[in-house]
Amino acid sequence: MKKTILFAITAALLAGTAMAAPTAKQKAAVADAGRPAADTARDENRKPADMLAFAGIGPGKVVVDLLPGGGYFTRIFAKAVEPGGRVYAYFGTQYDARLKGQGKDPDNQFADLKHTYPNLGVIHGPLPQFVTPQPVDVVWTSQNYHDMHNKAYAMDVNEVNKAIFKSLKPGGYYVIIDHKAADSTGDDVTETLHRIKESTVKKEVEAAGFKLVAEGHDLDYASDDGTKRVFEADVKGKTHQFMLKFQKPRH
Repeated sequence: MKKTILFAITAALLAGTAMAAPTAKQKAAVADAGRPAADTARDENRKPADMLAFAGIGPGKVVVDLLPGGGYFTRIFAKAVEPGGRVYAYFGTQYDARLKGQGKDPDNQFADLKHTYPNLGVIHGPLPQFVTPQPVDVVWTSQNYHDMHNKAYAMDVNEVNKAIFKSLKPGGYYVIIDHKAADSTGDDVTETLHRIKESTVKKEVEAAGFKLVAEGHDLDYASDDGTKRVFEADVKGKTHQFMLKFQKPRH
């Protein structure tokens, strides 16, 4: 009986945390006129204001955008943490190698953004040796966690999670959003479908010492059953994604 009551209380707390509404500041960060049109066109499906609310990103926070891609969330974070906050765009060296293969210079990634957002820093380093110049409040990664399981990255995800744990402040959050794979899919789903099982992420992150404190459902799309490649026309841009918020214990 006690276990049933405890489970119900925990579930209620998780649901309550996930339901936080975006603040005026968070909405303003999304509405920033400096964001490119290619980014704002994706807002309907990515729901960035809700994502900020879920992650608890606001003024004064120090946030890492891990594997930031083209900077969709990086730009939003940089505005959301003003005044007094800081954002680090963290490019792993494995990602840098991919950029070089595309004829791009990793060292110039976000050079223009650093002029636009003075509170932005860029970090290059091996993901298993993840480290930040200062303890941070939030480490965020969206649609990337599954990539760390792929052969092209050749890394131990458990080491990445442990390193992130060390860089977070006590009570800090590790937020992971990714394309959800159906439980029936195989272990190679991260490469074949570019998805990952939610249960896999929970198990790995909790093994590093984190506690799951919230699950969001803003990116639930019932039309996606988790068995198709994320690039297929009928699910692209509207994949069913899990939202997980883990916390580093305060003590």
